[in-house]
Amino acid sequence: MALTATDTGGGNFKRVPAGSHIARCFSVADLGTQTTNGQYGITTNRKIRLAWEIFGEDENNEPLTMDIDGKQMPMTINKTYTLSLGEKASLRKDLSAWRGRDFTPEELQGFNVTSVLGVYCMLNVTVSDSNGKTYSNVAGISPLHKSMAKPEPVHKNQIFDLDDIDMAIFNSFHEKLQEYIKGSPEWATFAKQSGHAPQPKDAMDGLEEDIPF
Repeated sequence: MALTATDTGGGNFKRVPAGSHIARCFSVADLGTQTTNGQYGITTNRKIRLAWEIFGEDENNEPLTMDIDGKQMPMTINKTYTLSLGEKASLRKDLSAWRGRDFTPEELQGFNVTSVLGVYCMLNVTVSDSNGKTYSNVAGISPLHKSMAKPEPVHKNQIFDLDDIDMAIFNSFHEKLQEYIKGSPEWATFAKQSGHAPQPKDAMDGLEEDIPF
């Protein structure tokens, strides 16, 4: 399984409002090895995306749902990470906060990120504006308090793994995410072997007893 992290040394659709929300992770997606040009120069890293379904109501007491094919479904939000548990890695920071403690040296040797699938949490969501678009961002994660009820799951759990590609899951992704994944060498290898022609990459817009995973 590719989704093992180690310590190696917006649009016009409805968005999740700012605030603290009960959430459940329903999707872990392998985005492949991606090259980015950011504040630290050009870097190449394996990327993953975690997605959560959101429960509750907004400040106007409206349910945090949206209409999908005539059915009211929980709103969703996602965050992309570098697949690393390095000391400064965002994935390690968020997963440690979610678990309620940092990783042990043994866990840092290889932690299967799919362990977060189906796990509930509290998501701190912030909203920002950039280039005329509004974005909802996962700013923090914390454990769901034991006294809080877990809403019934709605979205089906899914794992997308570039080492064992499920085309049904891939085809359920929006076009921009598909194009991003197609820019990875892992997809290029799959395409060569399976006959799926690779497409040009399109940049994306801006995981003890009490431990849940």
